[in-house]
Amino acid sequence: MHRECFGRTNRAGAGVALAMLWVASSAAAEEANLLTDPKVMMDTMWTLVAAMLVFFMNLGFALVESGLCRAKNAVNILAKNFIVFGVSSLAFLAVGWGLMFGNGTAFFGTEGLFFLSGPDNSPATGEAYQGAYQAISWATVPLLAKFFFQLVFAGTAATIVSGAVAERIKFLSFVAFSFVMVALLYPVTGHWIWGGGWLANYGMWDFAGSTVVHSVGGWAALAGVLLLGPRLGKYGRDGRVHPIPGHNMTSATIGVFVLWLGWFGFNPGSTMALDPKAISHIAVTTNTAAAAASMSALVTAIVLLGKPDLSMILNGCLAGLVAITAPCAWVSVGSSLIIGVIAGILVVVSVLAFDRWGIDDPVGALSVHLVCGVFGTLAVGLFADASAAPVTGPANGLFYGGGFSQLSAQFVGVIAVGAYTLGVSLAAWAVIRAVMGLRVPDYEEIEGLDLAEHGISAYPDFQLTNVGAGLLTGGGGPRGGSAQPAWAAKPATAQGT
Repeated sequence: MHRECFGRTNRAGAGVALAMLWVASSAAAEEANLLTDPKVMMDTMWTLVAAMLVFFMNLGFALVESGLCRAKNAVNILAKNFIVFGVSSLAFLAVGWGLMFGNGTAFFGTEGLFFLSGPDNSPATGEAYQGAYQAISWATVPLLAKFFFQLVFAGTAATIVSGAVAERIKFLSFVAFSFVMVALLYPVTGHWIWGGGWLANYGMWDFAGSTVVHSVGGWAALAGVLLLGPRLGKYGRDGRVHPIPGHNMTSATIGVFVLWLGWFGFNPGSTMALDPKAISHIAVTTNTAAAAASMSALVTAIVLLGKPDLSMILNGCLAGLVAITAPCAWVSVGSSLIIGVIAGILVVVSVLAFDRWGIDDPVGALSVHLVCGVFGTLAVGLFADASAAPVTGPANGLFYGGGFSQLSAQFVGVIAVGAYTLGVSLAAWAVIRAVMGLRVPDYEEIEGLDLAEHGISAYPDFQLTNVGAGLLTGGGGPRGGSAQPAWAAKPATAQGT
């Protein structure tokens, strides 16, 4: 009897083991079938190509920022734009991804925090996703494809800061802030909107990141600018603004072309699916806004400055791209044209206003990414049109019969993200200033950060002698001090103004 029971038990155990093995192999087969499904394969290819286009935008930022700044700081700016993606990659991999997309509270993720892990997709049709990142389970591409796409967005937010704080910040202090931003700042507000957090539940919408990416980068940059103060010679003792021209408009123009191209990955790629109707619609609204903003910035520059200033035209194009980023999937082509026109006007007025307010932004990053990021987010509540949208989205905006409901949700999102990002950024910059220092000494700023910080020159064969020319125009000395400081009479040691 005992041997018979033992035999039956063994057979039952073997049966259970075989059943478990069959279930496991079936699940693996289902997952393998899913990942080799033609649609998943095409969606993955599209998502990765779009992500590569967004990664390529790092080159655009490097060219724009270095071109709009002075020759003596070119190496420093290029170094910042290069290293920031390496820093962002490690910070997002280590903790940022989990905070942003991990399951958890309405304010930040608490699962899957340290390095990404878990199933790629639901292993069987109709089965609920069981992984740690349910907020992004709507995309059927593999987990690593989702991560890489979101990573390049995080890197974009961090590199926005570089231009606004250019020509006077310590290199390693910028690197430290970049890590903090991508590890702790960017993913928290990103969780609120894209990670299933409280703003998403409240009804705020942001398709590709006018707020999640651009205005977050802008708020963080504003905090840095406020603590750094203006560049030497930017303002005279009488408060007059002294323009400090960039050294290479060819570089800046090529950079904007690269960014314009990259935006066709930034916005259409945010579908994370090869949806022909959606990506076609988004590509056209994106391009229309950029073109319209370029033209309106041109006209505004002529009216306000008397000349078709190229830097304003370039920033106008970027302003249109930033403004259309949030509403690109939910507005008509006609509305995207209007959004672009407004953004182009707004960026020129904003650049001039920041200068008058004593907020020194060498490349116009605050005007492009912060101001037009806020406008683009609000544009969802103004121009959203369900009849024109190729994908499900917010309720109709104010101008399409939806009343103020969507606009108010967008406004709450703008205020909440701005308050958190500006407040925490000010604290982070202040800690870095106390521990490492924030601003280079005056003599290093005068000499140029290339030689002082990096010991190399972008243009070693050039003989440049007008070191102080751009600083003393109109009688303003360092930080608006004496009209003829001691260093002004010394021989030139840097590369240019």
